[in-house]
Amino acid sequence: MDSETVTENRTIEVEEIMEMIPHRYPFLLIDRVSDLVLNTSAVGIKNVTMNEPFFQGHFPNHPIMPGVLLIEAMAQTSAILVIETTGKVAGSVVYFMTVDNARFRKPVRPGDQVKLHVEKIRNRGNVWKFKGEARVDGKVMAEATYSAMIMES
Repeated sequence: MDSETVTENRTIEVEEIMEMIPHRYPFLLIDRVSDLVLNTSAVGIKNVTMNEPFFQGHFPNHPIMPGVLLIEAMAQTSAILVIETTGKVAGSVVYFMTVDNARFRKPVRPGDQVKLHVEKIRNRGNVWKFKGEARVDGKVMAEATYSAMIMES
């Protein structure tokens, strides 16, 4: 079966996510990954709570999740897609290279569940390009295209 058409019908929970990427609290920004189609797309899930450390300063009495963290959460979801597609290589990490066309449509607030829809645009060698959208209740809150490189640490 072609890897571009294989859908992973399992949920990747946070414990397995932490085995796949080096991020840890407070910078691990995805709680789960679902709807993974190898070499094509995935959906990350972030449950936003008032306990997030960035809410202390962004903004007091009007907490919203910083847009750059939404893009980082998209990138972490993309890293899981890359690793599931290519296989985990000991010591490898995924680094941002570019962020383009970032748009922040609506604020994400405590209590929201953000679904991070990422789709591979292309990859050449160890460089991958993605389109991502952060959605709450089906509404686009933020979007961007970005590229990343897989490197050995």
